[in-house]
Amino acid sequence: MKIHYECFACAANQCQKIVEMGTNDLELRKRGVIEAARLMARINEDSIPAIFGSEVFLGVYKVIGNDDPFREYKELSNRLAERIVSDLEGEDIDLKTALKLAIIGNVIDFAVGYSPERIEEDVKAMLNEELYVDHSDELFERLGKAKTLLYITDNCGEIYFDRLFIKALKKSFSHLKIYVAGKEGPIINDATVGDLKRTGFEEFAKVISTGTRIVGVPFDRVSEEFREVFERADIIIAKGQGNFETLSEIKDGRVFYLLKAKCRPIARELGVPQGSMVCLRV
Repeated sequence: MKIHYECFACAANQCQKIVEMGTNDLELRKRGVIEAARLMARINEDSIPAIFGSEVFLGVYKVIGNDDPFREYKELSNRLAERIVSDLEGEDIDLKTALKLAIIGNVIDFAVGYSPERIEEDVKAMLNEELYVDHSDELFERLGKAKTLLYITDNCGEIYFDRLFIKALKKSFSHLKIYVAGKEGPIINDATVGDLKRTGFEEFAKVISTGTRIVGVPFDRVSEEFREVFERADIIIAKGQGNFETLSEIKDGRVFYLLKAKCRPIARELGVPQGSMVCLRV
């Protein structure tokens, strides 16, 4: 997905939030946004939002001297999501509901200014919503014939809902070899390999790194291990907007996108109303 006109303002807004979360030093905040403006001048019509944004954010991190300004936000998201998911795990949840919960978890996103304290009420409300696009029957049919699944995660907090879904997948498709991918290091509120390991994914899947901190899957920067797993996977589940922004460029029929279309550019690309939840194979 190439950049839309709204993406520049979105990145600038996030940079202001980054400096405010990352330092109390007003001089560093000013230097941070000036660096953001300098880096954003590189934008062009072929820029991919997830990659362009990540490069800008990492530049700001360096200037303000904070390599993980979202640490507290991520920790809060994880604590609240873990509590909700632990209650859900005591219920008899079918596979489609588990998939829907994984999509609902995608709402936990700093990029759209989400407040983690709303998780519980939002989960309850969205469980009553239908998926606007639902290719889950095809996904499950293909998983029944597949040998390997690569599951590419998105945000902290959300990963607890991913864990619930992957456990349900493992129960229904016990033959599957499952790989779960996270970022090499912190970027916004995305889940890292360390986050996945702390959340217990190693109990039922092999945790791997994308090999980069860049949001999504930038193929010119991923690790050799990730590339090998990606190439041999029978099915790929990609969570969230950043993964869609990068992977939609290659139009791979193995990829199923699970996400909530939280912004106008994504909704426009998908041809769905903003706010729609989708399980989609392009």
